[in-house]
Amino acid sequence: MPDILEGYRKQKEYLICVDSDGCAMDTMDTKHITCFGPCLIPVWGLSQWEPEILKRWDEINLYTMTRGINRFKGLAMILEEIDRKYKEVPDVEAFVLWTGEAAELSNPAVKAQWDLTGKEIYRQALEWSEEVNRRIGTLPEEAKRAFAGVREALKAAHGMADVAVVSSANQRAVEEEWQRQGLMEYVDVVLSQDAGSKSACIHALLEKGYAPDHVLMIGDAPGDCEAAADNGVFYYPILVKHEEMSWRRFPGEALARLARGTYGGGWQEQMVREFRDNLSG
Repeated sequence: MPDILEGYRKQKEYLICVDSDGCAMDTMDTKHITCFGPCLIPVWGLSQWEPEILKRWDEINLYTMTRGINRFKGLAMILEEIDRKYKEVPDVEAFVLWTGEAAELSNPAVKAQWDLTGKEIYRQALEWSEEVNRRIGTLPEEAKRAFAGVREALKAAHGMADVAVVSSANQRAVEEEWQRQGLMEYVDVVLSQDAGSKSACIHALLEKGYAPDHVLMIGDAPGDCEAAADNGVFYYPILVKHEEMSWRRFPGEALARLARGTYGGGWQEQMVREFRDNLSG
């Protein structure tokens, strides 16, 4: 169980888990297009293929069924493609294998692997990730806003449920962004990339005594849907390019159904179908 949950106590019978980037916060496109992708280029010397590589990074991380993938898994995917199409990336196979097996994918975990193996690719991955965090920290405030309808939806959710942020983003960045947007008053705990996978975080929260059919994960990416399914809890999608609509309908439809015990069955299936159709279309 993540250490951050040691002092956490269940207060209400229901639990709402919420992703941050691209779900509650309208930050995902900006971060990937201006920070994550461009930081790849100097670290691996890719300037001659920059347009193609940046386009591919955005496809992997924003517009396909790998949307929202952990940063190091996304990095492994694109480095594997770069090694195949453009230039050799030493030890890329080891890095891909590690991202598929590691219990934690974070800056400290990458540093530990670099210290353990001495492989240059881990040093480069850490350099890239730290530069990404630095650039994200310099983004203007107008680039770090919540989607319309989020505050009202979280206020309604917190009236009947405990609320946990479950994100694969950097913890400090998440807390600062949510605080600045006035959302932290509706949050009971923040679990980020250092706390483990989203699936592991939901599992740890369930161990606090929530019934699975009283728990709902709100997300915008396949990983959020999978984390909910892994734990037998409900999923509510924030649809890409339809975020405001998704948040506006949440209190009157999804939250109301959760409270009445009618979220499962046909409604849940409809939500998952809408989500997959929207991202695959």
